[in-house]
Amino acid sequence: MTITRREMLAAGAATLAGAVVTPGLRLIELATAKSPEDAVTALRRWGMLIDVAKCNDCDACVTACREENGWQGHNRPATDAQWIRKVKLKDTETGYVQTLPLMCQHCEHPPCVDVCPTGASFKRADGIVLVDKHICIGCRYCMMACPYKARSFVHEATTDQKPYAPRGMGTVEACTLCVHRVDEGRIPACVEACTKDGHQALVFGDLKDSNSDIRERLAAASSTQLRADLKLNTGVRYTGL
Repeated sequence: MTITRREMLAAGAATLAGAVVTPGLRLIELATAKSPEDAVTALRRWGMLIDVAKCNDCDACVTACREENGWQGHNRPATDAQWIRKVKLKDTETGYVQTLPLMCQHCEHPPCVDVCPTGASFKRADGIVLVDKHICIGCRYCMMACPYKARSFVHEATTDQKPYAPRGMGTVEACTLCVHRVDEGRIPACVEACTKDGHQALVFGDLKDSNSDIRERLAAASSTQLRADLKLNTGVRYTGL
């Protein structure tokens, strides 16, 4: 059986006729609407370093992400959005427990982009992986392909959306590294909250800038990629894990 891309998009549009996305907003346009001197290029690669040794049971990063991007959750784990979540790791032999935040890893070779049939999942030149809600048909192939379970499906109608973070019922969403903040020269909300809380477990910056704080820290201590065996070259790294 074969189906053209046009036919698939038409079928998706019919299926998701009730999808709700903020009128006039396209995430892909927000992602590329920059001045020429500030254009998104491959000269940068945005990334994050998470020091697990400094991370505890607080959820400041999760709360900040939820408030910044407008996903509220309804206390139902099976259907709640999870742009970022806290994960507890326990060594079954020693009982040693570690807590760490888990979100989209912003892979250099993202499986979610590879399997998306419409191009809704895409990677910017600077490494940030996003979803264009206007062409997402809700097939959820990307959710199945993601080895980190970092994407969520919006089951319910959305309200009180943020103008810079459009959401829509029947579409898939995930951490954007607060792309709207990054393009304004600011750091992601989770990093800001962690710093204000005094833990300083999250560091954000340009992985290609040898003088950036994140590069200096990566050079000073060993770090780990989650599922490094998959060779995805993640933009999010962990130390102390």
